[in-house]
Formats: sequence, structure tokens, C-alpha cells
Amino acid sequence: MDESKLLQEMKLVTPARIGVSRTGTRPLTKTMLELRLDHAMAVDSVYGEVSAATLAEMGFFSVDTCFGNKEWYLKRPDLGRRLNPEGARLVLERCRREPQVQIVVSDGLSADSIEANIRDVYPALLGSLRLQGFEWGTTFFVRGGRVGCMDHIGDILKPECLILLIGERPGLVTAESMSAYMCYRPRRGRTDSDRLVISNIHRGGTSPMEAGAHIGTVVKTMLERKASGVVLNM
Repeated sequence: MDESKLLQEMKLVTPARIGVSRTGTRPLTKTMLELRLDHAMAVDSVYGEVSAATLAEMGFFSVDTCFGNKEWYLKRPDLGRRLNPEGARLVLERCRREPQVQIVVSDGLSADSIEANIRDVYPALLGSLRLQGFEWGTTFFVRGGRVGCMDHIGDILKPECLILLIGERPGLVTAESMSAYMCYRPRRGRTDSDRLVISNIHRGGTSPMEAGAHIGTVVKTMLERKASGVVLNM
């Protein structure tokens, strides 16, 4: 096959920057400007905030972890794994304890992922859980959350299953990618191997509506087998 035709076919199936032209010792100006734009969007997503209007629209109340501010959030991941005392109090006050399924939403490393996807993925998820016959507790938003905050929330509410919709670390292809982490009976001491994840949820990856529907089927398997993570053969 002609090399130029092969390159064009490759470029059609990946958003990666392959086969970009150069001028002298550097990429073309157009390529450099696009790269700088994508990098700026990634930085903005990390340092951005999910709007109060979006949280109000979705009906989520908000709590904070112990992260303090974005600088500390990036330097001290452990601070994002626990709710602060006020947040823990609010969760106890406003959420039903021991729900069958608890849904939590967090900005994580991409506030833009929540703004871009939550309006599609969340209704699809609720529809899937309803179809499976499951009940869920009060969904809330965690500002400055890390994946490990699932364990602290598990200690507080003791759900049978917890779903965390959280912003992924942005790259230079998209700053709007979300992940859905799921854990059966999350508690302190759980590790990443105890969790399941559906990642790359965005309009250019796994579509939000498709992801929401699929999460419900994964939860069904988890609750039937009373397990999650690497011990669960999907």
C-alpha cells in the first residue's frame, strides 16, 4: 500500500497527532497553535469549577474533601480521599444510610467533564438502575475528590454498591473525559484492585448515554455476585 494512503487511513482512526508536517526544525505554526490551545484547555479544566447552576439543575448538594485548594489538591492526593468534617456531617444529615446503590459525582481532575457529560450520563444511569429494579440513595457532589473518597463515603453511608462519576486527568485530545468507578461495599482499606471502572466517557469516546446504561448492567452483576474489582470475572 502507498505510504501516504496508509498514513491518511491511520489519521482517520485516531485523534493522536501523527504525520504532522514540519517547517525546518519545528512543527507547522497551525499545529503548534492547536497544541497550545489543547494544553490551555486541559489546564483550565484542572483548575476550573463545576458551576453552581449545573449542580442546582441536577439537584446535587455539594460537600468538600480536605483538599483546601487546587494547589494542595495536586500536591497532596491523600487530602482528596476524605471528606472534611462539615462534608461528612452534611452527608449523614441529608443522605439515606445503607442504600442499595449510592451515586456520587466529583470534579476530580476535570471540572469540564462534569459540565459536558453529567446531563446525559446521569439520567441514563438512573434509567438503567430503575430498569434493573434497584434503589438508590441521595446523589451529591464532592468538590476536590479523588477516587479513594469512595471508601470514606462507604464508611459513612455503608451502601451495598457505590458509583463515583469523576473527571479524568485531561490530555491533549480532550479535557472532557469522565470515568465511572464502582465498588461493592466500599470501606476504608479498599484498593484500586477492589474497584471496576468505565473510562473515556465523552462524546469522542464512550458516549455518555451508552455509558450510563452500561453502568447499570455492571452494577447488576456486582450485586448478584457480591463482589467487584479483579475478583469479579465480567
